[in-house]
Parts: sequence; structure tokens; C-alpha cells
Amino acid sequence: MSGVKITLKIATSLDSRIALADGTSQWITSSGSRAKAHELRAAHDAVLVGIGTVLADDPLLTARTVPLPKTQPVRIIADSHGRTPRSSRLVQSISSGRVVVATNGQPQDILAASGVDIWRCGKGIRVDVKELVRRAEAEGITSILLEGGGTLAASFIRADLVHEIAWFRAPILIGGDGLPALGSLGLSDLGAASRWRAVATERIGDDVFDTYVRA
Repeated sequence: MSGVKITLKIATSLDSRIALADGTSQWITSSGSRAKAHELRAAHDAVLVGIGTVLADDPLLTARTVPLPKTQPVRIIADSHGRTPRSSRLVQSISSGRVVVATNGQPQDILAASGVDIWRCGKGIRVDVKELVRRAEAEGITSILLEGGGTLAASFIRADLVHEIAWFRAPILIGGDGLPALGSLGLSDLGAASRWRAVATERIGDDVFDTYVRA
């Protein structure tokens, strides 16, 4: 694993769904859980999401704690093909904190002109997540809160980059047509599955917040 601590934050239903089939996800967990998630953001140097999350939810990704942190986490978007809209709340809020688009080498002149930092992270179909983490480490980032979505989260699990999982579960059931918390891991043998150990459990209203580390 790298020297950058990666915490995967997941917020799901009891059956591990992060959204309805149409992508609706606001709000699965309670306001108390969302407040805890903002504390997690404030405790990390950077927050990372995939472009799918940006296009679906238009998140701000700032830590809105009380009081506000002295410094907002760096907000990173894994965006292979440069689809991050200039009109997105992330780009429009650069005055609130640094925004990075990690791409696979596609030109990003328009985003750069808007004040977004561009990281070149591989030349394949998707962003090279190992290269992304190496670049983050070179930039002095020591911890990243990975907030998804499922495809990006699976990429980090497959690359053995995740140190900790912060899992919020709400007492609702969405069903098999909902979107899963993780994309495909390509496993053909259960013996190859990554294993995790629960180290803390917290009740937040009706939600449950579990913390796991590698077993």
C-alpha cells in the first residue's frame, strides 16, 4: 500500500445499495450520519469522487462542520475524459478550496483556465488510480476520503489501496434494482476476496456506522 491513507466512505441501505435504479440517492442516511460524514471530510487532506458522482449529484464536497475547518480538503475528481462541467458547483467554488481533475491525458485547457488543477494519471480508458495516489503523495497529501461511486471504489479495492472503510447503513431496503456500493471486483475465488475487521460501531439515530480495517 502507498503512504497515503485511503478511507473508503460508503453510505448505503441495509442491502448495500447507494441509490435507486435511476440514481436517486438523497437522502439514504440520516442528517446525523451526514454530519458525521462532514467530520470525516474535515479529518482528511483530500476528498475524492468519480465523474459519475459529479454528473449525478453535483456535489460541493466541502467539509461543512461547526465550526468550519481552517482549511478545506482538496477536492479531487477522477475524470478520464474531461466531462466535469465548468458550471458544476465544484468548479464554481474554487474560492472555497482547491479542486483537482485527475485525467488520463486528455487536454483540459478550459477547466485549467477556470482555476482547476489538472493531474495526468495514465493513458488508458480509466484514470490510473495508483498513479493518482502517487501524485497526491507528491503533492503532500497524506490522507484521502474516497466517497465513490461504486466503480471508482472497486478500482481502489482491486488495486489494494484502501486502508479503512467507513460504512454508514440506514434501516431501509432498496432491492436488487438499486445501484450497488461496489462495482465488479472480478473475483473467481472467494479466497482472493479482501478481508476486513470491524474495529468500531456507532449508532447515529437509527443508522449504524461501522469502521473496518484490513484483516
